[in-house]
Amino acid sequence: MKKLLPLLLCLSLGSSSFSQNLDIDLLRAINVTRNKNLDGTFLFITNSVTPVTVSAPLIVTGIGLLKKDSLLTRKGLYLCSAFLVAGGITTILKQSINRERPFYTYPDIQKVAGGGSPSFPSGHTSAAFATATSLSLAFPKWYVIAPSFAYAGAMGYSRMHLGVHYPTDVLAGWMAGCSGLGPDKDYRRA
Repeated sequence: MKKLLPLLLCLSLGSSSFSQNLDIDLLRAINVTRNKNLDGTFLFITNSVTPVTVSAPLIVTGIGLLKKDSLLTRKGLYLCSAFLVAGGITTILKQSINRERPFYTYPDIQKVAGGGSPSFPSGHTSAAFATATSLSLAFPKWYVIAPSFAYAGAMGYSRMHLGVHYPTDVLAGWMAGCSGLGPDKDYRRA
């Protein structure tokens, strides 16, 4: 993954006008022609990011402490650290790149949800993928992995459906959410 990032960066810089056209064309296909009956569903998903990403590490850590289970407590702290690392990376990128939200640049993009900070990368997507990735590494069971990544994917899509992020913002949020995470061998022992 770390070797892929410089290659992606070079490709995106070399073809910035092509990629920007592809970026806005894909966003228009998602946002402008969206099924407006799904707006409420995607608003619910978008608004759930803080409760889900904050409560997951707190619940796991709390249960570990209550049960005096040091492995479960470490897993909870791991979830917390993944969330904090992804948040730090996202904040630094948002402030240094300072990309305007698509609804400011393109008047045909319909803003359905709030979006106050700079656009790149998507903080909602970053938080959701940090949670999904760390949960999947800490609890490598299909019934944890499948819903975690389904939720994270829905979060990323919701940000485009609601008109507040470009597809590349969501892609970068996914990468930020998954960065810096590695499995701890102790988590494999249950």
